[in-house]
Amino acid sequence: CAGGIIGIISSLVGIGGGTLSVPFLIWHNVEMHRAIGTSAAIGFPIAVAGFLGYLVAGWDATGLPAGSLGYVYLPALFSLVICSMITAPLGVRISHSLDVPRLKRCFAVLLMVVGAKMLWDVIAA
Repeated sequence: CAGGIIGIISSLVGIGGGTLSVPFLIWHNVEMHRAIGTSAAIGFPIAVAGFLGYLVAGWDATGLPAGSLGYVYLPALFSLVICSMITAPLGVRISHSLDVPRLKRCFAVLLMVVGAKMLWDVIAA
């Protein structure tokens, strides 16, 4: 149930599932490094669900750029996939090199940046 809710919210607001799943797992007493690893693993099905939702929702949409499949712009998708595959090992090394308090502070800063960007998008609209 929580995974579905996290997936829906992540897709609707355009954030990665880890932004919500890591705090959820920590709230349920999962150790920080394990929560990050689990979040990375469950991120794939969350992304697939979001992809399918945007594909179906935009299937008959007109005026989309060439290279779109529904509301999914395939060149951007492929770029994100390639960059994620290249940088994931770096993220793993960094997260395992940090102690838990420092890792929590870094994640808190990430959440504040994401929240500030979402607030900016609402104010600027």
